[in-house]
Parts: sequence; structure tokens; C-alpha cells
Amino acid sequence: MPPTPPAKQVVAVLGAGSWGIAIARLLDSAGNSVRLWEFDPKAAASLASSRTLPDKLPGIDLQPSIEVTNDISLAVNDASAILFVTPSSAIRPTAHAISASVSPDAIVVSLAKGIEIDTGLRMTQIIASEMQGRPVVALVGPSHAEEVARGIPTAVVAASEHLASATRTQDLFSTERFRVYTSEDTIGVELAAALKNIVAIAAGIVDGLGYESADNLKGALMTRGLAEITRLGVKMGAKAETFAGLSGVGDLITTCLSRHSRNRHVGEQVGRGRLLNDVLASMTMVAEGVNTTKAALRLAEIHQVDMPIARAVSTVLFEGRPAGQVLRDLMTRPPQPEIRR
Repeated sequence: MPPTPPAKQVVAVLGAGSWGIAIARLLDSAGNSVRLWEFDPKAAASLASSRTLPDKLPGIDLQPSIEVTNDISLAVNDASAILFVTPSSAIRPTAHAISASVSPDAIVVSLAKGIEIDTGLRMTQIIASEMQGRPVVALVGPSHAEEVARGIPTAVVAASEHLASATRTQDLFSTERFRVYTSEDTIGVELAAALKNIVAIAAGIVDGLGYESADNLKGALMTRGLAEITRLGVKMGAKAETFAGLSGVGDLITTCLSRHSRNRHVGEQVGRGRLLNDVLASMTMVAEGVNTTKAALRLAEIHQVDMPIARAVSTVLFEGRPAGQVLRDLMTRPPQPEIRR
């Protein structure tokens, strides 16, 4: 017999970018009552009227039943699920703004991928620190908004030390086209999802250098990138096997190879010789891997972890070193074993 469908809920989706719209559509299609919050009043009014965001998610419309609002208190009032779908830089002020308004029974879920530069905190840690330490779930995995919005089958992972919250998130999101697994390794799941964006920038740099069809190089880059982000994750308390899962290998492959990847796009443009600031200024969406590179290297220094690919990406992005020379430097590093004990 098919599983009993979960009870329908009032859901607040905080963030009306491409990912927020995709998630709002997914949950509305499952019969939930969805409120979509946009922080900019003019953008909220435009989205409420046009029901589309053509510069970020062309060809996709919001269902009439989705309520668009600029009033964050209205969005979260009596909601049984609060979903953070803002850029990572907006997570802290958004969580602070609603800390006194969220029902104590609501599940709180972060769908953002990043690490706070100044503190080194993950997204769920930031939200919990602003919301009286309540349990927060991380929902991540290989899930480009462009595909989820079009109903392409997708699988992700819901992670929380509070397994009941992860299970409630699994129940809320699971449909025949959106499969959710659970995990209790929040550290590993969030670090894998954030750090893989650095490797995606590196993959884009390789493409920008003219190696778009260099399968040998791309395979080596992703493998060695996975090795170094796993090293850091384990030092910070994550389980190594988490990095072989959806938030690790799954998201890594997707982000490094997909034409939808913002981080790969940034790397490709910089690899072609464009300045980072010019690339970012021309984008309508956020490439989280840029700031994550800075945060990761700070964490690597604290935990004494060698991250040569992240360091190489940093020198290209922030020091302006020629990408071709940086790649040669990586290839000519002193020989060493593949597996470090």
C-alpha cells in the first residue's frame, strides 16, 4: 500500500529568489498553504502581481494559491514550518527578525548553503543562536531550483541532531518527485553542501582555461576536492561517510558539471580572465562559494587542515593570480600518498 500522505500545513518560505519559488511551488502542489516572503517591498508587489521571476527562473509561474508578502510577521504567524531560503548573508538578520514570532511547535528548516565568514558558523547554528537554541534542520543536496521547479525527480537529505525534526521535514517535503532522506550528522551535511561550492568554482576555472572536455582533469579535481573538504569536515566533528552521500558527492557532481551552477559560472568567467567583481556585478543570483572560500580557509587554519584546491581558488579570486599558473602549481606540488593516515 502507498504511504499515507502527510497532513497539510501552513508553511512560511522566507526568501523569494529562484530556490524559494521552486520550494513554494513544490509545497503548494502537495496541498499545503504557502506564504512566500520577499524582503524588498517593490519586488514583493511585482511578484504578487506578475507571479513570475523571469530574470532568475524564466518560464515558471507561481500558483495563484501561493500568498506573496513583504510582511515577515504575517508570513510566519501560526506557520507549522518555517523555511529559510535566503542567501546565507541574510540568514542571521532574518532569524533575528522572527525569533519572537515563531510558534514553539513549528519546525525550522535551513535550505541555505554557506558558512559565516566572521564566526565560522554553519547556517543551522546561526539560526539556532538567534532563536533561543531551538532545533533547526538542514535540507540540502543536489537540487537546482530550475529542475525542482519543473518537477524533475530530485533527492535530498534532511539533517538534524533532533531526529524528530528531521523526520517531520522528511514528511513535509516528500512527494513522488522529491525524495528526502534523513541524517543526524548536521555538521557533515552542512559542511559538505557549503564546501563543495569551492570545488565547483575550481571546476569552472578549469573550463574557463579551455579544458571543458578534459574529463581526466575534471575527475581528478572533483576527487581531490572531495578529499580535502572531507578532511576539514572530519576535523570539525563530521562523519567521513556523509561526504559520500547526497550532500557530498551528489551535490559536488551536480554543482561542478551543471550549466545551472552559479559557482561553476563564476569560476569559468574568472578562468577566462574576467575580474571577480565584474563577474559578480553581472549576476542576478548569489554564488555562495565566493564567501565560503574565505570562511573555509580560516577554518582550515584553525583546524590545521591542508586544503590546496581551496587555497588555489582563493589566490585566483582574491589575489588575481593567473589561473593557468595556479593550475600548474597544483600539478607540481611535492608527491604524496593518495590516502593520508
